[in-house]
Amino acid sequence: MALDGVTLAYLVNELAPQLIGARIDKIFQPEKDEIHFLLRQQGSRRLLLSTNATSPRFHLTQENKKNPTSPPMFCMILRKHLEGGKLVGVHQSELERVVTFDIQNYNERGDLVTLQLYLEIMGKHSNLILVDPTTGVILDGLRRYSHALSRYREVLPGRVYLAPPSQGKHPPIEDEDLWRKVLYEESLDRPITSVLLARFAGVSPELAREIVIQAGLSTDIRLDQCGDIDVSRLFQAYRRLSNPECVPNIQPCLYYNSTQQTRPVAFTFAPFQQYQELRMENVPSLNDAIAGFYQSKSSNNNLESKRGSLHKVVHEQHLHFSKKLKIYKEAETSATSGLAYQKWGELLTANLYQIPVGAPEIMVEDYYDPALSTVTIPLNPHLSAIDNAQRYYKRYNKAKATLRQTKPFKEAALVEIKYLDSLLVSLEQASTLAELDEIHLELVGQGYVAGKHVKKQFIKVKKGRLKPKAKAKSLKEVPQPRVYRSSKGRIIYVGKNNVQNDWLTMRKGKPTDLWLHVKIIPGSHVLIPLEDGEEFPDDTTLEEAAALAIYYSQARGSSQVPVDYTHVKQIKKPNSAKPGMVIYDQNWTLYLTPKPDILERLLASEELPE
Repeated sequence: MALDGVTLAYLVNELAPQLIGARIDKIFQPEKDEIHFLLRQQGSRRLLLSTNATSPRFHLTQENKKNPTSPPMFCMILRKHLEGGKLVGVHQSELERVVTFDIQNYNERGDLVTLQLYLEIMGKHSNLILVDPTTGVILDGLRRYSHALSRYREVLPGRVYLAPPSQGKHPPIEDEDLWRKVLYEESLDRPITSVLLARFAGVSPELAREIVIQAGLSTDIRLDQCGDIDVSRLFQAYRRLSNPECVPNIQPCLYYNSTQQTRPVAFTFAPFQQYQELRMENVPSLNDAIAGFYQSKSSNNNLESKRGSLHKVVHEQHLHFSKKLKIYKEAETSATSGLAYQKWGELLTANLYQIPVGAPEIMVEDYYDPALSTVTIPLNPHLSAIDNAQRYYKRYNKAKATLRQTKPFKEAALVEIKYLDSLLVSLEQASTLAELDEIHLELVGQGYVAGKHVKKQFIKVKKGRLKPKAKAKSLKEVPQPRVYRSSKGRIIYVGKNNVQNDWLTMRKGKPTDLWLHVKIIPGSHVLIPLEDGEEFPDDTTLEEAAALAIYYSQARGSSQVPVDYTHVKQIKKPNSAKPGMVIYDQNWTLYLTPKPDILERLLASEELPE
């Protein structure tokens, strides 16, 4: 849900008692469109003010972001005028999306003055403006612009502050007759949701839909289709949802798409019927709901941004090697056709004395053919018979050399493409920044991305020699694969990327443990730990582990997928093999179509790694 005027009013009512009287200890600007106030009042709090185009907002937060080495100019202006000051007021005017913070502080002359900081929440036009209320003059704005950008007003130091233009909407109306009058000022053939959005302050599209739904009407109903009782129900729903003064107690909620998803898709100040199909979670405060929603959204944006940049690198490399492979295949095809020149050379050699001087071609018997058919061989009339034969031998030798030299390049390109395919699967299935960081380090290690490798520390030993300094491995350096429980309670490990796959198979797994992987197709390594003397797990665990192997592979969503399984002792990793690339000779194959209900239960059973 958008942070509309009504929701903003509920938030101001909730936070004002916590903010008023607090001292501003420090001011930070960790991002170009985000200001943090470190407040002190019976403990410390962090107030976030954001003018981000996709998520403008304010709320208390516990997120401590890294600050730039040099503070931006606007941050320095705020520090000059507001650090050490006291928040004495937080208010909103008529459900507009403008929040005013009144801050008292001493100026350079030692006089106690009150300044106002306006947070304008208006999508891509959002801004944060510091104003001297005694003169109405702007001290500075987070986004500066002149009349070249806006004919209505300028946001520049020294200019008079003008509030954003009014949209002419009505504040909350308590009288039903007056409310009806305002409602019927609009065209009767317009949908009710559009009328509510156009005529009443603080109403967003989501809130307009909810008013109509709670009135028991269809969201696409028009004004001229509503009877008197329908309009009365609309008014009651409007009054319940759109007037913060009449609803002091709210029930903040977060909504999720499914039981597995941890990222909320909406927040509300009360349960909304339009989200009844989603999983709802009650939260203690509206601040917690807003902070949780936007922090998750920000994390997801960062996640998708990093995923996109890594995907671009891998995709470009994939295209590069695919082009190389195409060239090698074309060269191989051309060279294969050149192998026939050996036979021509031998046939010419066997018929040297029958070839007339200057002949453009000759027909000879093909003694390689049991039927002794004839073959026509083109000749260079300027060359002798023996030279024509030698010319075809040279062409044959060149084709043979091309095949010999092309083969390793072709195989190397195929290895690279297979490895890059596995990286694409890992990128697509990564769900956290930590997992993407592991893939980034893997790309650095393989030379696809420039980066610093970990430097070894050395200590001195006898005779001035150096040896690596022993260093205990931190928990962060130990791979953390996915851990699931089968229906029978057995542990199943699943690697998240190629490096984890190697660790899981070559280090974590015991020789007698069972290993699974989708046949040929890129995917995760899956491991089932077995007890001593146990050769195989129960059939249910085996099938569920195979279902996970399919889910975490390029074959996700396919049917009758072949899954190889064998013991870890059969797995070998060739020298210089890419991460995650292994070979095995002895194995069994299971063909499986994962059942959605079983997959859902398995995914819900994910545990923290040991």
